[in-house]
Amino acid sequence: MNEERKKSLAKIVLIFAAAFFAGHFAARVVDVTGTSAIQSSEGNWGLSFQEDGKPPVANATFEELAKYNAYYAEDTEEKVLYLTFDCGYENGNTPAILDALKKHNAKATFFIVGNFLSTSPELVKRMLAEGHIVGNHSFHHPDMSAMDKEAFSKELGELETLYEQTIGEPMKKYYRPPQGKYSENNLKIAKELGYKTFFWSLAYVDWDPDNQPSHEEAFDKLLKRVHPGAIVLLHNTSKTNGEILDELLTKWEEMGYTFKSLDELRKN
Repeated sequence: MNEERKKSLAKIVLIFAAAFFAGHFAARVVDVTGTSAIQSSEGNWGLSFQEDGKPPVANATFEELAKYNAYYAEDTEEKVLYLTFDCGYENGNTPAILDALKKHNAKATFFIVGNFLSTSPELVKRMLAEGHIVGNHSFHHPDMSAMDKEAFSKELGELETLYEQTIGEPMKKYYRPPQGKYSENNLKIAKELGYKTFFWSLAYVDWDPDNQPSHEEAFDKLLKRVHPGAIVLLHNTSKTNGEILDELLTKWEEMGYTFKSLDELRKN
């Protein structure tokens, strides 16, 4: 690779990283005091963890989201977990994450953006070869909550096109809202485009590489708050996640949990 191309790729990574972190800091998980109707205007996905080991209270109910083929967990007593990773860019932690998943025979879903696919196509190919799902996290990782159908379709479509050009097959129509921002209207649009939308019911502050949680802090959040049917959101940019994932999966297994793919999520 020549020097000019290296500089160009480095610039792209920096731009996407800045947008990724700005979005996540703007979209920190917020507490809600009760279950409310889906917001009709711009909003952040919010969770309130009220009892350890139990599902959190979310912005919307299972039934409200299901009308739009949208989900944040499975309504079940079965000790099953759905592992998902948001991939804004690659900073060296994804191989360790994939190694841990392979060791535990755990299938995950990786929600990628355009930068990740452009700069790390071999990692995306490895994900697919090892039985994981690759989902759409938009091309540029913008706030899509107020977009009209044309702009919304363009964001998802650009990534679909690059994916098909890179991988040689159509992209799975699984979508995660960038920055956790959503509106009822774009849930409708996603459904009209054939997408299923996936939020989450378990996450922690793991996305800032310059302020990584300790192993103890990570385990404290992820072990106390785990619950049957959880869709777990972790970030591939987290050094902590790369270091603890093998042990974390072992601890969850010792608690009686098994891991399933989002393809197996019961929608009723």
